Amino acid sequence: MTDLRPRSRIAPLLVLLALVGLAISGYLLFVRLQGELPACPIGGGCETVQQSAYSEVLGIPVAGVGFVFSIVILVAGVVWWRMADRRALYVLYGLGLLATIVVGYLTSLELFVIHAICTWCVLYGTTVVIGWLLSILELRRSGSG
Repeated sequence: MTDLRPRSRIAPLLVLLALVGLAISGYLLFVRLQGELPACPIGGGCETVQQSAYSEVLGIPVAGVGFVFSIVILVAGVVWWRMADRRALYVLYGLGLLATIVVGYLTSLELFVIHAICTWCVLYGTTVVIGWLLSILELRRSGSG
């Protein structure tokens, strides 16, 4: 019988961050597909960012890419938490690294090209970066091999 007990205290946090990211990206994707503007909790830059040329990649909303990413991270987090399958931890680390680079690029676009900050995007990016940092801690905690 498989032991389904949690392997660490970090694993549930990884899952929680993925769920928060999924909710944020899901909201942004939903309003985008509805042709509406997101409610911006602080400042009002969300509308500007969503209407910019950088809100899509090859015709796909950036929020859609984030939504799919969050699903993959959620699945990998659950697999790591419940089954301690190290491959899932490598997925969390590798995709987290890639996503952190993308978040850095998108944030620089907001700051220096679009000249508007989307609160939702900042919150989403925060979940990505923290999740990646937690995956590093998990890799160190669980050993290198």
